[in-house]
Amino acid sequence: MPLPSFSFRRWLSALLLVAAGLLVLAAGWWSWPRAVPAQLELRASATTRPPGPPPPDGRMRGVSWVGTDSVSTLDLEPLSKAGVTWIAQMPFGWMAGAAEPTVQLRTGAGSRRYWGESDAGILLTAQRARQRGIRTLLKPHLWLRGPSGSWPGDINMTSEADWQAWFSSYSAFILHYARLAEAGHLDALCIGTELERTVGHEAEWRALIGQIRQVYRGPLTYAANWSGEFEQVKFWDALDFIGVQAYFPLSTEPSPKKARLLAGWKEPLRRIAAVQKQYNKPVVFTEAGYKTTADAAAKPWEWPQKLDVLAPTDEATQAACYAALFETFWTKTWFKGIFIWKWYPGLQPDGPARRHADFTPQHKSAERVMSQWFLKGV
Repeated sequence: MPLPSFSFRRWLSALLLVAAGLLVLAAGWWSWPRAVPAQLELRASATTRPPGPPPPDGRMRGVSWVGTDSVSTLDLEPLSKAGVTWIAQMPFGWMAGAAEPTVQLRTGAGSRRYWGESDAGILLTAQRARQRGIRTLLKPHLWLRGPSGSWPGDINMTSEADWQAWFSSYSAFILHYARLAEAGHLDALCIGTELERTVGHEAEWRALIGQIRQVYRGPLTYAANWSGEFEQVKFWDALDFIGVQAYFPLSTEPSPKKARLLAGWKEPLRRIAAVQKQYNKPVVFTEAGYKTTADAAAKPWEWPQKLDVLAPTDEATQAACYAALFETFWTKTWFKGIFIWKWYPGLQPDGPARRHADFTPQHKSAERVMSQWFLKGV
């Protein structure tokens, strides 16, 4: 995840990193084992939940927070102004390929990882967010190192033995984060993201959920893909809410009007409502977002291409997509929140073009739409 290229911020971040490094060495935390250290548990136990009650409707007003090389109260201030009450923090596990049964756990900052994705970064970010009344969903992801375009939905073992090995390895991975979430008093945990070909192994998932419950006392969800995975999951009853990665295609028209987008939501709404009714669980969009392009509603799941920065931006379409999304779901009593993809700490209005061309609503019309809905009922 590239960083915003601001010389002042880099200078400040460097100083913060040096200071953080000295503190880490002094505390003896230069190596993070799979088990959460006792001194971390003691420190975390002294923390508190976010001050004040949640909004009256109990909804998660969230953004997907990009872990970078530092975090400050200045980074968090725009969230409070926008009515954000939750952030999703997303550390990564690594796999050599879609058929590789080993998940690599990396708990510290290092090669291809930012401090904000490390155990120490997650806890400090959550602590500083909590001081501003913002809660944390810990949402670990897997990253495949295979061919370009591979994603977690491609994970598929070739034998039953490999499936058992994969679940054993993944269990060690997610249980580490369950312990971290409990030690740091994090407010919710997502136990998996877009692992589409794994969810048919219902018995293994139920057993893993039981193990997670033994070490983490907060609410649990799973982030199922929009393409049909959320309808395939059979263990929603064992979780606290239904998580959907809500990148549903709404219109193939360039720059569609809001009325067309509202019409595009009718069928996805019907499907989501049917699953909600079947399991009688609240629904949260664990991710939802749109690019700043004329075709934002056609394939919302696609990441912008390099040449997209040369095309004219289309803030109006992005904002219309946000408006249609909120108007469709925010009035449903069973809909309990959304995490907007995504939010770059410290991004400025004149920041890198590649950032403003992608999914972030920051400094755009979409942010105003998001804030208007988030601030309702607060």
